[in-house]
Amino acid sequence: MVTATAHRSVELTSRERSGAAVRWAVLAFASSATLVGVYWAAVRTHTGQQVENAALRGSYQVNADEVTDADLALASITLTSLGVAVVILAVIGWVRGGVRLAAVAVGVIVGATLTTEILKRILLSRPDLAGGPSQWLHNSFPSGHTTVAMAVACATLLVVSWRWRTIAMLVVTGWTVGVGAYTVIARWHRLSDTLGADAIALTTTSLGALVLLHSGLVRRVPDQRFAPVRTLLLTVAALYVLGVGLLGAYVGRAGIGQGPGTSIAEWNLYLAAQSLASVGSVLTVLLAWWSWRRLETVRPE
Repeated sequence: MVTATAHRSVELTSRERSGAAVRWAVLAFASSATLVGVYWAAVRTHTGQQVENAALRGSYQVNADEVTDADLALASITLTSLGVAVVILAVIGWVRGGVRLAAVAVGVIVGATLTTEILKRILLSRPDLAGGPSQWLHNSFPSGHTTVAMAVACATLLVVSWRWRTIAMLVVTGWTVGVGAYTVIARWHRLSDTLGADAIALTTTSLGALVLLHSGLVRRVPDQRFAPVRTLLLTVAALYVLGVGLLGAYVGRAGIGQGPGTSIAEWNLYLAAQSLASVGSVLTVLLAWWSWRRLETVRPE
């Protein structure tokens, strides 16, 4: 018989604290390095710009109704909707972990959003290496809409109880994948813009987790009643990332091999961008979810 205390979170040992700290520090470093690498490869090289411009041209073959639906979905992400999401997460964080947890959850979202805006509007630029229409020459890296969606999704995983984290992960993944895909369909952003946004969200979430850890708000969860379910979900998600990622890479390589300027090549590159954008979204949420394995946030004693 399992007692009630078996389901309560317990204090971390020094080894567990060190392991969690290393895990989140590695995620923060790796996602930051990914941000730099994607920007350099896709924005600062002729080949990167040429491939992404071809994918943008391929998006003009998308059905007009799909583009309209994407525009409407993205238009729903406003300062008002962001404010509502922030308030909801702040309340959940305050109820479960007090002011500090609420502040970290809000800080993850605000920090990611501000980082994106500063990078896109002030620090980063897009040199004209591959030409294209004038509206394509402004810097759109990283994607603000994807950053907001991904930061809200990852912050949700910080504040919810471990019992609800997997369900929350499934819900937010569907939303974030949709937002990332819509930005490509609606021609608001390139693939690299969405991947950069994913990296920023994961970086700020990992840093937020480190703050919570050092504030003593992270505990270990000994209960493993739902371990088979989590294992199954992890397997399905990993297969999705691997399968769709390989498919996207194959289609993209085919598009590059067909040579720039042909409609078939541009369509293939567009399909590849769509596939890899969804993979980036799923992988980001999956990593944020996995990093909290057997851990949860609690109210300070």
